[in-house]
Amino acid sequence: MAIYMVEKIIKGLLLVDVRGRITLGPETVALRAKMKQLFDAGQTRIIMDLGEVTYIDSSGLSTFVAIYATARRMGGDLKLLHLPRGVHQLLQITRLITVFEVYEDLEVAQRSFAAATPEA
Repeated sequence: MAIYMVEKIIKGLLLVDVRGRITLGPETVALRAKMKQLFDAGQTRIIMDLGEVTYIDSSGLSTFVAIYATARRMGGDLKLLHLPRGVHQLLQITRLITVFEVYEDLEVAQRSFAAATPEA
């Protein structure tokens, strides 16, 4: 199954719905290209919904780390939403669960950006 991505802006945040397999090859190339396009457009506050991702390999994990690092470097953040059980286990095994903020509720994920914004 090919990767499928849809992005939309909700309350000033970018929600990227990702479906399919995220593996070495066309899938990770497509995800990196899409995220580069969005970063170039100034989108750095990102919630990535992975509820319909069926598999992630090591190349897919490194893609998420690269997206996270780029967002942070640009003053934004990447938060993950609706992790399937296998993806959650993979993040636990690799200890990346300590790097990414993971949410099961979109509204809670959205509020986490407001909580992280320093007061002016």
